Amino acid sequence: MSTLITGIGSLVTNDPAHGPGPLGVLAGAAVVVDGGRIAWVGPAAAAPPADDRVDAAGRAVLPGFVDSHAHLVFAGDRTAEFNARMSGRAYTAGGIRTTVAATRAATDAELDANLARFVGEALRQGTTTIECKSGYGLTVDDEARALRIAAAHTPETTYLGAHVVAPEYADDPAGYVDLVTGPMLDACAPHARWVDVFCERGAFDGDQARAVLTAGAARGLVPRVHANQLGHGPGVQLAVELGAASADHCTHLTDADVAALAGSETVATLLPGAEFSTRAPYPDARRLLDAGAAVALSTDCNPGSSFTSSMAFCIAVAVREMGMTPDEAVHAATAVGARALRRTDVGRVAVGARADLLLLDAPSHVHLAYRPGVPLTAAVWRAGVREV
Repeated sequence: MSTLITGIGSLVTNDPAHGPGPLGVLAGAAVVVDGGRIAWVGPAAAAPPADDRVDAAGRAVLPGFVDSHAHLVFAGDRTAEFNARMSGRAYTAGGIRTTVAATRAATDAELDANLARFVGEALRQGTTTIECKSGYGLTVDDEARALRIAAAHTPETTYLGAHVVAPEYADDPAGYVDLVTGPMLDACAPHARWVDVFCERGAFDGDQARAVLTAGAARGLVPRVHANQLGHGPGVQLAVELGAASADHCTHLTDADVAALAGSETVATLLPGAEFSTRAPYPDARRLLDAGAAVALSTDCNPGSSFTSSMAFCIAVAVREMGMTPDEAVHAATAVGARALRRTDVGRVAVGARADLLLLDAPSHVHLAYRPGVPLTAAVWRAGVREV
């Protein structure tokens, strides 16, 4: 059945042909959904007939959010760590090992249920495309099962065996890199689209990260990089050099890092939930945008440093703390998130695109930043099916 969504007060298309700026906002709009795809976009007065009709009653519609960075296959809880950090202890990468122990001890059914809960939670808030990483198993079997479980919920699966050095290899990090680039990669590559590495002090240095990414690329996996979160380092330059789809975090950048991102196809994916939850300095989105870099926003949903699945929250923080305009932040959370996943079928409202739509209980997308913390989701369609 086809569905006509009409009476849209403000439609974000991410197509400049429909309106000014990158959002291509169309007033008084309508959309026809058919077969899970967008079949028509235009003024409500010119809308063709359809089998079903939904009246948006003057509210705003935008593409479903594209969350291109999340860590959702895990077990356990790190409330105590968060409480201690909020009481003055600095964040380091070492807390990941707490989740590793809990994840290894969990059953497949427990991990799957936990993942399904967070994917559903994100969907109810308007996220219709989500990436999911491994990285909390750090053994051949546990990393492979994490990706198998993730692949049942999203095609955007990322092999992150190089999250931190596994505890069994604490005295032999080179041996762990050999495992990650050898037997673990062999087991994980069939279930992943991407390969990622935490290139950071306390995790993997530039040479180790290069070895992981080039090994993954040789197996057909496209690189992404956790880069420059905790301090200046080689992550961004390595991401650009290797043609990574994204360099994620980008909190501490030199002028050379900014120029490299601006002159490349690598998306700078900013994760404000991590800075919010660790009281760290926020990345300077304005600096990146003014230089011409592509900037995406994602949640980094994980149990340690950014336990939020709300893209709307990230939009509000990016506007308030990172120098983005509301239009730029919404664009970053939709169209540029899709670019970070090298997808052209999501993140926009255009004929032929997947019918992923978010109806806000508000007249404009600006309300996502204007009314922080307020649940504004009125309806969500994913591939043409109303989910909320």
